[in-house]
Amino acid sequence: MVYMVRCNDDSLYTGITTDTMRRLAEHNGTARGARYTRARRPVTLVYTCACPDRSSASRHEWQIKQMCRASKETLIASRHPCLAKV
Repeated sequence: MVYMVRCNDDSLYTGITTDTMRRLAEHNGTARGARYTRARRPVTLVYTCACPDRSSASRHEWQIKQMCRASKETLIASRHPCLAKV
């Protein structure tokens, strides 16, 4: 699953996980959260996309990371669970 969180400083972080709620808890409260989000807590989940396998998830994550901020905000605002073809 690909996910995107909004950090306390309004920046966006994108990642891959098999358990979104566990990963969100890690970002918000443990040392296992990404170094980027540890300094920007709390984070809020704003986007998820279920992918059939890790390879597809990695491709979709890469696609999101290539987007400009405005495109990411459009993706979040659309509330569509997954827009990219992976």
